[in-house]
Amino acid sequence: MNIDLASVTRARAVVLVEGMSDKAALEVLAERRGQMPSSGGIFVVAMGGAAGASRFLDLLGPHGIGARVAGLCDAGAEGCFRRALERAGLGSSVSRAGMEVLGFHVCTADLEDELIRGAAGHAAVGQIIQAQGELRSLRTFQKQPAQQRRSSGEQLHRFMGTRSGRKRQYARLLAGALDLNRVPRPLDRVLAHV
Repeated sequence: MNIDLASVTRARAVVLVEGMSDKAALEVLAERRGQMPSSGGIFVVAMGGAAGASRFLDLLGPHGIGARVAGLCDAGAEGCFRRALERAGLGSSVSRAGMEVLGFHVCTADLEDELIRGAAGHAAVGQIIQAQGELRSLRTFQKQPAQQRRSSGEQLHRFMGTRSGRKRQYARLLAGALDLNRVPRPLDRVLAHV
């Protein structure tokens, strides 16, 4: 666990996320909203997976340094986050609604799904991919037999995970392209909480 505690203490709140793409997207949105640490805002911590939530809450939460902590996770990691919140003494038998009250929000599926749906549709995502010079790679990927029976949204989602660093790259780009009045609910709510 490698955290810059000096940056954490300067921030108004800490947002725990599973990975680097989540961190990239939230940092872009927080910057666009004027919520980054340089302005007394938030500090986003990528935990390297939901399994680390308990360790990070122990270090940063009420029994650690006492930072104001919130979080964002994929639907598949909701159980890990619930157990971590309970272990940290932030509630027992925490429901999804209870998690939200505590500032922990769950993506419908995952971050990429939220961003693809929130970026004004698949055509807009395609334009972003084209602007990155990767439209040809996307078209080649879509022609693969395994991809042909998937929806265009599923293809875009899968394409973003086919090369190291691509998920983070597109998380940043899609978050930058979002209409700030149409930010996907889990991202909007976690930032509003802090």
